[in-house]
Amino acid sequence: MNQEKIMKRRMIRAIVLFIFTFIAMLVFIGLYIDETKRTQETYVAQYKDNLMHVSEDITSYLNNEGDLDMRYMRIVSDMSSANSFAFLVEDYEKEKVTINQLNACVIKYPEQTKQKLPELKTAIDDILANLDKGYKEADDFVSSIDKKGR
Repeated sequence: MNQEKIMKRRMIRAIVLFIFTFIAMLVFIGLYIDETKRTQETYVAQYKDNLMHVSEDITSYLNNEGDLDMRYMRIVSDMSSANSFAFLVEDYEKEKVTINQLNACVIKYPEQTKQKLPELKTAIDDILANLDKGYKEADDFVSSIDKKGR
């Protein structure tokens, strides 16, 4: 009979330990999900912040403030940074493609892009204002660039 009591106690301890371990696991899963959500929010904020810098750099370029080549390099740099953050955001599948194409146009076709900077600024400003037409305008901008470089 003494043996049965020992086995009962061990079983009760095992069940209590299992319950505590299970609760701890659920807490850590919840914390992980919460931290992932916060990280995604940070990526979106950085993405929008870099697009805002692109818009400001385009305004500066169009106002002929300072060295234009340096201003254009800042546009390229900020656009590349926005592209990088767009790829880190999980729910931006269509936006990723559009931003990547914009980045490619800014890098590969600078002469054509410089001529169409007001259109690019309008598209980026509309994206920043969370307007649906912003990505459509960006797609139209990409379509207007002659990819053969003529």
